Amino acid sequence: MSSPCLSESDKELVKRIALRYALENALRYGKARLGPVVNKVLGEVKDLRRCAKEVAQVVKEVVEEINGLSPDELRRKASELGISEEKRKEEKKGLPPLPNVEMWGYVKTRFAPNPDFVIHLGNARAAILSHEYARMYNGKFVLRFEDTDPRIKTPIPEAYRAIEEDLEWLGIRWDEEYIQSLRMELYYDVIRKLLEEGKAYVDLCPADVFRKFRNEGKPCPHREEDPATQLERFDKMLEGCYGEGEAVIRIKTDLTHPDPAVRDWVAFRVIDTSRNPHPITGDRYVVWPTYNFAAAVDDHVLGVTHILRGREHAVNTIKQMYVYRHMGWRYPEVINFGRVSIEGFILSKSRIKELLKRYRRMFLGYDDPRFGTIASLRRRGILPETIRELILELGVKGTDATVSWENIASLNRKIGDRKCKRVFVVLNPVRVVLTNLETPLQVRIRFHPSENLGERQYLLSRPEIVISRDDAEHLRSKGGLRLMEFANIEYIEEKNNSIVAKVVKGGVEVAKAKGYRIVQWIPVEHAVRVTIYEASGKRLRKRRAVGESILRNLVGEVVQMIRVGFGRIDSAVGNSVDVIYAHS
Repeated sequence: MSSPCLSESDKELVKRIALRYALENALRYGKARLGPVVNKVLGEVKDLRRCAKEVAQVVKEVVEEINGLSPDELRRKASELGISEEKRKEEKKGLPPLPNVEMWGYVKTRFAPNPDFVIHLGNARAAILSHEYARMYNGKFVLRFEDTDPRIKTPIPEAYRAIEEDLEWLGIRWDEEYIQSLRMELYYDVIRKLLEEGKAYVDLCPADVFRKFRNEGKPCPHREEDPATQLERFDKMLEGCYGEGEAVIRIKTDLTHPDPAVRDWVAFRVIDTSRNPHPITGDRYVVWPTYNFAAAVDDHVLGVTHILRGREHAVNTIKQMYVYRHMGWRYPEVINFGRVSIEGFILSKSRIKELLKRYRRMFLGYDDPRFGTIASLRRRGILPETIRELILELGVKGTDATVSWENIASLNRKIGDRKCKRVFVVLNPVRVVLTNLETPLQVRIRFHPSENLGERQYLLSRPEIVISRDDAEHLRSKGGLRLMEFANIEYIEEKNNSIVAKVVKGGVEVAKAKGYRIVQWIPVEHAVRVTIYEASGKRLRKRRAVGESILRNLVGEVVQMIRVGFGRIDSAVGNSVDVIYAHS
């Protein structure tokens, strides 16, 4: 058997150095990470690199000890060693100025979701940035529902309000609200004018025939027919004389444009709303504007000055500018940014819809915590401040960004540490009988040791509590524990499948001096069953636990389950509570 590479004095040195780096790392990221701490230690004790394996083992023990501390214990220990909590500089870089504000004389932005589903993080980026810029310039922010495709992107009646709720939760307030399906006569007026002036035409060619003309850069036979004929055909479209695919209205563009998609693009098409009724207007209309036409008209009529949208909309800008040139309008300023995704999450609306349709029983709905919808992140326990700060940090960069869950969790932990109530949840519960506890006894427990978040009270009429199996093992081996916000207890014996212990004098300092762990606990008579749903990639696992009865009153709140992690109280029925786990 080989002799140890590290001497006892070497181990003590490594422990002291590791403790400092582990504390600094934990203060910065919420939890100390082994790899970075090991690297820091080895960089400082270069002569011990030959013992790297043993050094890593010592560091691992220190990291585990630090990660077992509560946030308050962490800060106290850091203070004892003279380590200041290193916070990210709160001075936000701020968003870059908008272009040509002085030329417009005011700022008006908009967020224009399609209510065919709830919004996800990528949509929220456009909403948050548009709202932030409107507020920066004391301008106006518009919410506009783009719902003019009742066949392919069929609006969902519930989605209108669901999107509004998501925006309100994010702290977004709008000055004006519009629904495009209620503005059809406006679009008809504009297209009629373009037809009259020969800048648009009704195309009766089958799609494959037009595609051949388009790809060859040639006009279709209907392009140069006189405006009177075009207007007559438009009226017939409105009267329902043409079926789906039999007639479309096209905007005249450059037939030699390098992108064939831009050449004479479709502004209106026929949709059979008797078969695909619109949730708001039913079958009243059969001629519907495309996204590019309705958006172009509305941005002008509503006085939008700046459009913030994803880079994938670049070709739409080119298409819409033809409408503006034909009408003599000034096109808004456009800021395109890249896509944003969350590592390991599903953000695609179509993909989520498909999964919900094919595997309905496997998911908890459109707000399932495995998805990247705003509703999903909210249900999982991510705070609105976290999402806003994340989006503002990304800003209007044109490059795509993939955000790691670790970064989201770290930011959410930092914000939630002072904002969220701290509650007791016990995994793998073990019963403890306190032989000398005088009952009945009123116990007050604060929701937060330093923030004014209130308290809960329990009347103990029975001297029985539960603690976790791991803490019970510590009680046996160390001889004692500190029950948070209550008392120190010491081990006596095992009896009738329970631990028998006694309450002893002394506070937190006495417990620390004796090396006792400070643990969460729950009075048996005030306990509820808890199911914790934890998402990991595409999996959702359940953990059974016991929680304090106050959890039933906190449905919808994000809480910090002490020594377990952050989560959101999802529901409470009778004596059972469901929690969606967020992160450690």
